[in-house]
Amino acid sequence: MTQRYCLTCLSLALALSCARAPKPRAPQPAPATSPRAAENAPRSVSHQPSSPQLARLLPLPQRVEAAAGERFTFTPQTTIVAGENQPLVMNVAAQLVAFLRRATGVVPPVVAGPEPAPPANVIALTIDANASTSEEGYDLTIASGRVTVRARTPAGLFYAVQTIRQLLPDSAEYTALMFREPPVVTLPAVHIVDAPRYAWRGTMLDVARHFFSVDEVKHYIDLIALYKINRLHLHLADDQGWRIEIKSWPELARRGGASEVGGGPGGYYTQEQYADLVQYAASHFVTIVPEIDMPGHTNALLSSYADLNCNGTAPATYTGTEVGFSALCVDLDVTYKFIDDIVREIAALTPGPYFHAGGDEVKTLTPDQYRRFVERVQTIVQSHGKQMVGWDEVSVATLLETSIVQHWRPDASKQLLAGSPHLLLSPADRAYLDMKYDDSTLLGLNWAGNVSLQKAYDWDPEALVPGARAGAVVGVEAPVWSETLTNMRDVEFMAFPRLPAVAEIGWTPQAQRSWNTFKERVAAQAPRWTALGINFYRTPDIQWRESNPQ
Repeated sequence: MTQRYCLTCLSLALALSCARAPKPRAPQPAPATSPRAAENAPRSVSHQPSSPQLARLLPLPQRVEAAAGERFTFTPQTTIVAGENQPLVMNVAAQLVAFLRRATGVVPPVVAGPEPAPPANVIALTIDANASTSEEGYDLTIASGRVTVRARTPAGLFYAVQTIRQLLPDSAEYTALMFREPPVVTLPAVHIVDAPRYAWRGTMLDVARHFFSVDEVKHYIDLIALYKINRLHLHLADDQGWRIEIKSWPELARRGGASEVGGGPGGYYTQEQYADLVQYAASHFVTIVPEIDMPGHTNALLSSYADLNCNGTAPATYTGTEVGFSALCVDLDVTYKFIDDIVREIAALTPGPYFHAGGDEVKTLTPDQYRRFVERVQTIVQSHGKQMVGWDEVSVATLLETSIVQHWRPDASKQLLAGSPHLLLSPADRAYLDMKYDDSTLLGLNWAGNVSLQKAYDWDPEALVPGARAGAVVGVEAPVWSETLTNMRDVEFMAFPRLPAVAEIGWTPQAQRSWNTFKERVAAQAPRWTALGINFYRTPDIQWRESNPQ
């Protein structure tokens, strides 16, 4: 029997925000034993259709076929039909309601049940086991009488909705405009078959050097979801600050959380706040990857507990930016009790399959001490049901087949990296979003060189580590380190437009990517970013558009 859901029950709260949904059950993560690249959809090359709406899609879909026939027109009678009455599908429908309300001024009702026969004016969201070869893929058909989305999973439906959102007018991002006289809004007739190149399409936010509030992190999740990014790596601990409550070690938050670069007040997330962030990310099909950097980058925790120091004396808190001077006392049993406790508490709050254990820039341990530490920590992580992720220095250790090496150093040993069981690629000279755009950029650093938009876009992950195992590359990630970034406006400036470039690297097959077409599509994002209030960098090598034709 068809069920109708009222606005109050389903989507009112979402319609007044950027799709801040009720707390649904978290999406099921990929199995912890086999991270791998996502399967590709059919390998036909995307056409470059003449429709201005289709020509600005980002990331570029795998197959776009402009269709003959009339466009789909939204009317007060348009209905969203969710084929599965399950929380994640209804959540996707509710987010679509929010986008359409801003675009059209009309709140389409949502019904759960089978797709009605023509001529009903509907947007149908259907779970179909035969829809795609990928868990995150989708099939989108827009015709004059209806919009049909088919996907194997709710994640696929969500990514199709992001594509529909990009086809809506840029003005739809202005919340205040939904109270104007309702405009006529149409979508082009098209068939899109799409799926991601990689399973891991991520960004990292450093909340340790400068603290970012729960609302700021949620805002960042809103922005990255638009470009189909599905991992948010939170750098939760460093020399300058500890950012998550650990109930068995309470001074970590109380003392270690009370500092940041430059001497600001710092801050930390309670376990309830962190769980809320995890749930909010899950409603946008983003998996949180928590990182506690160790054995180096540990001054904040060492200043909180004297017993974790080899000399038994806690150092003062640190507000500078130098690295490599701190390290856990790796020969003490209490060190591994501490690590077991923090991994256990954070793992219990994080349904995703990953725990990032850092491992970078350790200058005070011997090579043997470092290797033994990494090998012991990865077994602790595994004992709590998680896969260890570590920066590329961990490749010197004997790693479990589930462990993931995050490549960041341009000069790292390619031979060691090639032997890694799984590779996540974040080359600093391409993917670090805290690097300056050019010499005139006021924010950011340049130790890895300047990273222009074209440099951030124009590289192939599969060519980065010659000799790597087949299928070893699980994806790409764009870190944002916060030594010079004190607020979300700073983060936006460094991330946009480069983060969408990395998003396309992670989504679109290499053979279909082109700098010449990308720069046209990224130029067309400017009116949407202006409407969203994003503080983006208008790099001079792009001819930015001030408006887009529909």
